Amino acid sequence: MKILDIPRSGSYQGITSSRNRFGQYVRTRATPVNPASSFQGTVRARMSANAAAWRAITGIQREGWDSLGNSMVRTDSLGQTYTLTGFQAYCSVNNVRNADGLTAVSDPPALTTPGTILTSAITLTAAVFSVAYTPTPMPAATYLHVYASPQRSAGRQFEGDFRLVFVSAAAAASPANVFTAYQARLGTPVVLGRIFLSLVSASLGFESGPLLTSAVVA
Repeated sequence: MKILDIPRSGSYQGITSSRNRFGQYVRTRATPVNPASSFQGTVRARMSANAAAWRAITGIQREGWDSLGNSMVRTDSLGQTYTLTGFQAYCSVNNVRNADGLTAVSDPPALTTPGTILTSAITLTAAVFSVAYTPTPMPAATYLHVYASPQRSAGRQFEGDFRLVFVSAAAAASPANVFTAYQARLGTPVVLGRIFLSLVSASLGFESGPLLTSAVVA
């Protein structure tokens, strides 16, 4: 149900508040799905490892992460900006490093802002899924992260559900062949389905802003 109210997002009792391009709305709260997939298990194991490692580092190291977190700005679902706690900064950096095949760090690194992906061209069929991008090759020690949506109706124009499906090698050249990785995670592309992509570059545990795009399976 669409409403006029103060900006809010989240659930209270049996009601969930959110917003879309047409404004704020409320709906009946739904029970989260718990598929217990291998991907979900991997994420939960990673967060457990992060929590254990966070407890093991020194107080001085945690203060350093607190300082780094104050410099890491994010935007919530209401468009409001906020900064990260030390633990959130620790998890963010080391989760990105983990995705890139790098070892976790206990000492907070210097804040890095990787350059964004400038352009993209998608080739998408039921048997081919590749992403051409610039800059190419990626800079040294920089990786391409491809976040993709499940397959949607071709008429859909907005997407909020992106999963990390592909990570390139460091300094990889265009194009990226993501078909096998997408198929393993979200299934074989179906003709006339639309897939949304969020393309970011990652370096030293930090990600750039996204280049958002989509394509219909030919």
